Amino acid sequence: MTERKKFVWLIGIFLAAYFLPLGDPKVQNAILEGFRLLQWYAIHHTLACVVPAMFIAGAISTFLSQASVMRYLGPGSNRTLAYGVASVAGMVLAVCSCSVLPMFAGIYSMGAGLGPASAFLYSGPAINVMAIFLSARVLGLDLGLGRAVGAVVFAVVIGLLMALVFRRSEQARMKAVSIPDAPLSGRAFWKTGLYFLCMILFLVFSDWYDTNDVTITMNDGATVSAKLRYDTRGAIDIQEYEPDGRLGAELRRIDKSGIAMIEPIPSFTQSVHEVKWYLAGVMGILVALMVWRWFTLDEVREWMEATWDFGLMIVPLLFGGVFFTGIIGGLIPEQAVASVVGGNSLPSNLFASFVGMTWYFATLTEIPIVEMLMRLGMGKGPALSLLLAGPALSLPSILVIYKVIGWRKTLVFCLLTVLMSTLVGWLFGTLA
Repeated sequence: MTERKKFVWLIGIFLAAYFLPLGDPKVQNAILEGFRLLQWYAIHHTLACVVPAMFIAGAISTFLSQASVMRYLGPGSNRTLAYGVASVAGMVLAVCSCSVLPMFAGIYSMGAGLGPASAFLYSGPAINVMAIFLSARVLGLDLGLGRAVGAVVFAVVIGLLMALVFRRSEQARMKAVSIPDAPLSGRAFWKTGLYFLCMILFLVFSDWYDTNDVTITMNDGATVSAKLRYDTRGAIDIQEYEPDGRLGAELRRIDKSGIAMIEPIPSFTQSVHEVKWYLAGVMGILVALMVWRWFTLDEVREWMEATWDFGLMIVPLLFGGVFFTGIIGGLIPEQAVASVVGGNSLPSNLFASFVGMTWYFATLTEIPIVEMLMRLGMGKGPALSLLLAGPALSLPSILVIYKVIGWRKTLVFCLLTVLMSTLVGWLFGTLA
């Protein structure tokens, strides 16, 4: 961190400490909500999502040759192949916007072109087969199809536009990149491929989606069927299912001291979730065996150092972003958002896209949130705008993207995502 950045941070912290109205109950509640969201993130997503992704990013920078990355994802690579590989990544990685960041940083630092890297950055959390299927089932077939088509097209278009806008700076970056001769490896290509496959499967299983559909039994014997939104040490936030099977529009907080039992509602997805750590454990054991038999001690040490470097760069920004997202959510509740995104005007679609860009959505949690907002009056156009902008970006991810590619490229990436989401949502709402 440069001295100027340190000075800006010190000034910002000083001004916040000096002027923050801590006596205001709304501000107090917002700060508490920030810590609640941070605790939820630490409990449910850091170890299962971010840490495995950082190990994969460290492995990319250690065990993949720079020449290979340049060949398949560099500016001079075949466009169809590069954007095809980058865009299809989301079908394999069912991860949130934060978890894809270490891998994005890894391939970009290895010399991947800004276009394919941007396509991967968007597609990783957005093009998720399970998310699209559940969107169609819960929110309607039209929204599911709109999200599927929009996400695939967005990944390619955003990547192409990013490459076009920053073609000169990318050319300069590529000229500055020196590609060293790849050292001879004693491993066959299939061994390295199998190693990466098992690491990716570990991430897929460890981050496997929890349906969060539960039956809650209270201490007095009463039962509630609900969608579990946030689970922290002392309380849970839920949306109750109504007698007609639809998800209720109100978010309710329950103190855990009043709960006797929480039981998941059975389903295939939930069955896999209940054994996910066994499946991830098998992949972890296979990775450990491969590292033991096929990798040298120096390679492992270099891998750990690269992983640690990614952790130092990414984790503080993620935690800070999640905390501030919780504060914003405490100051601007979902009911207030719903009141602005009714109908299908361009301003309502723009607001929905902007909210989607800043809010943090864990994998698939955007679906019950959008369902609740629609029950509160959100139009179908703004709903699609939020679904297209939300999973791909969040305040935590924006901070990390800025760290990796700089503020100009980050700003353009965010603007493209918001503007395209706004336009597509508005057109969808007009035709729906």
